[in-house]
Order: sequence, then structure tokens, then C-alpha cells
Amino acid sequence: MNTVRRVAKNTLSLASAEVITKLLAFVLIIFIARHLQDVGFGKYSFALAFTSFFAIIADLGFSTLTIREVAKDNELAGKYLGNISLVKFILSIVAFLLVVIIINLMHYPPDTTLAVYIAGAYVILTSFNQFFISIFRAFEKMEYETLVRVVEKVIVFSLVMYLIYLGYGLIEIVSAFLLSSIFSFVFSGLIVLKKFAKPNFEIDFSFLKHTTKEALPFGLTAIFVSIYFQIDTVMLSMMQGDAAVGWYNAAYNIIRGLSALIAGSIGAVSFPIMSRYFKTTKSNLKRFYIQLFQLMFTLGTFVSIFVTLFAAEIIQILYGSQYSNSATALKILIWAFFIICVSTISSTLLYSINKQNIVTIGTGLGALLNIVLNLILIPYYSLVGAAYATVATEFFGFIIYFYYSIKLLKVDWKNPNLFLWTMKENIRILKKLF
Repeated sequence: MNTVRRVAKNTLSLASAEVITKLLAFVLIIFIARHLQDVGFGKYSFALAFTSFFAIIADLGFSTLTIREVAKDNELAGKYLGNISLVKFILSIVAFLLVVIIINLMHYPPDTTLAVYIAGAYVILTSFNQFFISIFRAFEKMEYETLVRVVEKVIVFSLVMYLIYLGYGLIEIVSAFLLSSIFSFVFSGLIVLKKFAKPNFEIDFSFLKHTTKEALPFGLTAIFVSIYFQIDTVMLSMMQGDAAVGWYNAAYNIIRGLSALIAGSIGAVSFPIMSRYFKTTKSNLKRFYIQLFQLMFTLGTFVSIFVTLFAAEIIQILYGSQYSNSATALKILIWAFFIICVSTISSTLLYSINKQNIVTIGTGLGALLNIVLNLILIPYYSLVGAAYATVATEFFGFIIYFYYSIKLLKVDWKNPNLFLWTMKENIRILKKLF
């Protein structure tokens, strides 16, 4: 299979997995929110957000490093599997112990604490599963990732819907996620052993020292990203209580779903194209970037205006009247989605031209800004304050990524022909779509 066909196949596999799994997750969370009601859904959201920080400790960037290094030399797969698995096992124990200690120091109710224990086990197992998936990506066999992710989502969707039908609550629903991750862990592990490599458990301390040093920057980025997207839920829980968390996450779930389906999918598909243009034709890269930016600006504006106008009706249809307080937050958060649409194009460009350090720095500064804004706004404005903090943080990141993108591409804003050509192309595309 030639390079172009392989890239196309892998892109399609990843995009398919992303669309299917995010769509199932979006629908599932709506059912969970309606079933658990605002307080129960707040506890559920807090448990997953809180434990997501500790999943990073269980990985520290090893999965991402494995993709890069094993892709260079597939013969290293066994060594990485054996050595990194042992390290991740030790890190996982440390991470889970930290979950137990810290949640008990925070004095949450027994049901929330138990949900956090189960969610902690779930996210740590998911981290291990992601490590196995890194082998699939290193060998450029993304169809296995698609299979694992889709099967896992179908299982958890079926289990949770059955539990909701039987009337079970928070603990049982979180346990369903843990059971699905156990299946996914076993399933992906068996595929790796059968199709790719057997682990070499001979410990190489010099190798581990080197890989840890190389992996830490990826782990640091993951910490920034986790804070960036999850800290508002944790801070809302600590400052305003479970109901506010439930209302906020009901609105935020819509933003996550739209971002994954639109911005995430287009970003995944455009990444290899931008990478190829960067190596071959810089002028085509510039045109492609401007064309995508205009397209995402148009789509983002249309969706954001629509949701702003009908936020109350959307919340009522999806979640019911008990989540009416989510409507105001949704009207604000939808503009974070708009910013994500245009920001994704710039961050994808930076990744494609090997300027990912700019994204890392921007994400780190954004995470810090998000914490500060939440500390200031949540005590006074509750979930609305958290929503404003999210929009401001996204805009801050966009300014950084957009500035460096147009600077590196040397975009000439005074050249009308370039923008007219891309505008005509986008009008042609939108006519086909609508």
C-alpha cells in the first residue's frame, strides 16, 4: 500500500472511530444526566473529572513516546511493551493510592467517594488501553484502534442503558464504565500479543532513564490539557456543589460533542494533508489553511448563532426542565465552540509543521489562566462564571495559535486574490453540503 493510500486509510479509520465513539458518548451522557438528575449527574461528572488528572500519572507521556519510537523501528515494540508496562503498573498503583488519599482528605459524601474509587480504576485501565493502542498507531494499523474503541463504546452504551432501564444509580453506572474498560484492556492486549509483538520483560535501566526523560514533555502537555478541560468541573464541585456541576456539564457536553464531531474530525483529516503540503508545496499549504479557516469560521458562526437563539429549547429537549439552569451557560459556552472551530485549524497547522512546542506553551498558559479565572468568577457567578472562564481561555489560546500560524505562513492580508479564491471554493463546498 503506497503512502497516500495508507494515510487516507488511517485517517478514515481514526475519523470513523472518533465520530462513532463521540456520538455514542454524547447520547449516553444525555441519558445518564436525565436518569441521575442534576445532583447525581454532578457527582458522576466530578468523579470522572477528578480522576482524569491521576490517569496522567499512570502514563507520564509513555504512550505518545511509544508511537514515535516504535514507528521509527518496529523491532523495538517488544522492548517498549515489556519495560513500559512494568513502569506503568507501578505508576498506576501510585496514582490509585493518590486518588484514595486525596478524595478522603476532601471529605466528600460516601457515594461520591466510592464513585471516585471506581472511576479511578476506570481511567487507569483506560490509560493502559491507550498504551496498547499506541502500538497500533506505531505500526500504522489504525483499523484495530477503530475496532477496540467502537466495541468498547457499544459495550458501555449497552450496559449503562440496561442499568438505567432497571433503575440503578450512580455507583452501578460508573461500574459499567469500569467493566467496559476491563474488556477493552484484555481485547486490545490480546490483539497486540497476537498481531504485533510479545513483551520483553528484561529490565533495562538505561533505556528506562532515557525514555522517561523523553516522555516527560508529552506528559507535561497532557497535564496542561487535563487541567485546561477538567479543572472547572472540579472547582465548581468544591465551591458550588453537585447541582451546579450537573447543570454546567449538561451544557458542556453539547460543546464537547459538537467540537469532536466538527472541529475534531476536520482537524484529524486535515493534519496529514497539511503535513504533506509542508513537505512539498508551501503555497498550497497557505491556501489550504485560509480555505479551512474560512470554512470553519462560517460553520462555527452558523451553529453558534443557532444554539444561542434556541439554547433553552435545546436543553429542554435533551435534558428536561430540571436542567433549565444550563441554558444560560450553554449560550455562553457555544461561543467557546466557535473559537475551537477556528483555533483547531491553527493548532493543527502548528503540529503539522513541527511547531508543537507553541501549542504546549499555549495550553500551559491557558490552563493557568483558566484556574485564575475560575477562582475569581465561580464564587460570584457559579456555572456562568465557569462558562465565561472557558470562553476567555479558548480565546487566549486562539490568539497565540493564530498569531504564529499567519506569521509562519507569511500570510499577506493585502492580497485579495488569495482570499477571493478560497472564498469561492468554500461557497462551492457549502452549496454541495446544503
